Parts: sequence; C-alpha cells; structure tokens
Amino acid sequence: MSKIAVVYWSGTGNTEAMANAVAEGAQAAGAEADVLPAAAFSEELLEEYSAVGFGCPAMGSEELEETEFAPMFEAVSPKLSGRNIAIFGSYAWADGEWMNTWEENCRELGANLVAKPFPCYDAPDDGALDTCREIGKALASA
Repeated sequence: MSKIAVVYWSGTGNTEAMANAVAEGAQAAGAEADVLPAAAFSEELLEEYSAVGFGCPAMGSEELEETEFAPMFEAVSPKLSGRNIAIFGSYAWADGEWMNTWEENCRELGANLVAKPFPCYDAPDDGALDTCREIGKALASA
C-alpha cells in the first residue's frame, strides 16, 4: 500500500477543501493518505511517503504563500528529484500564472508530476473536487 502526503496551506478554506478531496481520491485508490498543513511538514517527513500532493493558493502577485508554504517547499525541494508529486491550489484574480511558475520550478527540480497541475478559480465546485480526487488516484498509483 502506498502512503501519500497531501500538504497544503489555505487562507479561505478553498485549498484545504481541495487537499481533502485529493486525500479522498488516494484513499479510494487504496492508499493511506495523510492531510498535513504546510507548517507540520518537513524534509524528514518527506521520506515517509511514496508520493506527495502539494496545495497552495496564489498569493500576492501570483506567488506561493510566503510565511509557511514557501519556506517548507524550499526546504523539501532538494529532495524532490525523481519523487512523484502533484500540485494544486486556488486563485481568485489574474490568470493563474503562479501555477505555471510553480510547475516549471518542480520540473527544474526533477520532480515527477503525476497529474496535470490544477489551478482552481475561486471555491472548488463539484467538478473541481472530482479533479482533485483524480489527482489523489494518480498519486496513489504512481
């Protein structure tokens, strides 16, 4: 059985709802899934998981949240080469450019993106939550 971490930061609850749906999808595919806030995740914990879903909304001028998520992601980045991951998050303005930048960063780190990065505009509806469940399934089968 694979063990999946779903690590997120959420200011409004939108990305948290997405993270929970990713975990549901992983569990439906037979994996164990832990949903963890960014502040609770570390480089040491990374080693306990076969795959990781990272969720962060767009902040500021289309960037990752700076006080908890970005420092955690920077700390685990050196260990992402060859690792199965997925990225997702919500945004409510601009065009979602932060997701493109984040995807490019993950590819440069050598991470294996097992699902198409998923930017969700505003609160996730049923279709968006279904997409998140599919991301979870992809993480579980990676």
